[in-house]
Amino acid sequence: MNSTLELKGVSVAIDGRTIIDSISFALKEGDIGCLLGPSGCGKTTLLRTIAGFEAPYEGEVWISGIRASDQRHLLQVEQRQVGMVFQDYALFPHLTVRDNVGFGLEQLPRRQRKHRIHELAELLEIGDFLHKYPHQLSGGQQQRVALARAIASRPRVLLLDEPFASMDIELREHLAKEVRDVLKQDGVTAVMVSHNQLEAFAMADSIGVINEGRLLQWDTAFNLYHRPASAYIADFIGEGVFMPGRILSQTAVETELGIISSDMPLELDPGSSVNVLIRPDDILHDDDSEMTAIVRDKAFRGAEFLYTLALESGTELLSLVPSHHNHPVNEPIGVRLEIDHLVVFPAKD
Repeated sequence: MNSTLELKGVSVAIDGRTIIDSISFALKEGDIGCLLGPSGCGKTTLLRTIAGFEAPYEGEVWISGIRASDQRHLLQVEQRQVGMVFQDYALFPHLTVRDNVGFGLEQLPRRQRKHRIHELAELLEIGDFLHKYPHQLSGGQQQRVALARAIASRPRVLLLDEPFASMDIELREHLAKEVRDVLKQDGVTAVMVSHNQLEAFAMADSIGVINEGRLLQWDTAFNLYHRPASAYIADFIGEGVFMPGRILSQTAVETELGIISSDMPLELDPGSSVNVLIRPDDILHDDDSEMTAIVRDKAFRGAEFLYTLALESGTELLSLVPSHHNHPVNEPIGVRLEIDHLVVFPAKD
């Protein structure tokens, strides 16, 4: 299947400084991608480049088989059929919800326009307040209205710039799942910018980790967590610590926790010093284990505690433990290692 959106080696400079450096990725029709990274990494600039507000000095942006941008050609924003949902929603305060949603549908006959508005009102559950004005709505309601307005004209690509940033953490993840369902139901190809991992995991089919203008890995959430392409991504995605280790063979590494086997070739020379990624879900609490660790700190997370544990050497690890195992700080507990995905990186000299 051809890509609805494709970036080929896109580089963008602002005031002579490169902000986006040779980024490539593609999304098929109905796919949802997320650009994930810290503030200032270039992800919003990349979104603006897709929309046509910024021009690349290298590379190409293709939308539904049409070359929208390169260093010699820039298709106008209004000709790209791209919808946008801004961080502040940018709703028209003087228009009702009905008129906000229908703002881009003036070209349709009245009956078709009315049908599309009510179709979206049902899809996004905003039918009960079509007569209200934006200031009369909650943040979550405004977000739904902004989404309805953005997809009303059936854009080829929908761009979402930190759409949940003004909401609390619990509502963010919930709304991300809701928005994903709506986009999938309407068959919209979308790109979201975020610095929140849980939001990205809940929303996207593919996630691109960006740092300093470069796309470090474009992959599924599962692979970013379990098969990170670099130590930076391993540290950035999820939680965990790096433990020193030594390569014994292509399938084994020796650590303070014992010898860890790998089901994938490690492709490092025996004797090489490495850093082994240990995730909180790799360290299991087991009262029958001969290996113990001291509880140095703990954070209650509802169904689980996140324990900070210290081994006899002083090395600290993280462990997710069911919350009915409520051990006090400074108490030793039994632990065992269970790694399904061994991730190692060469140790820096």
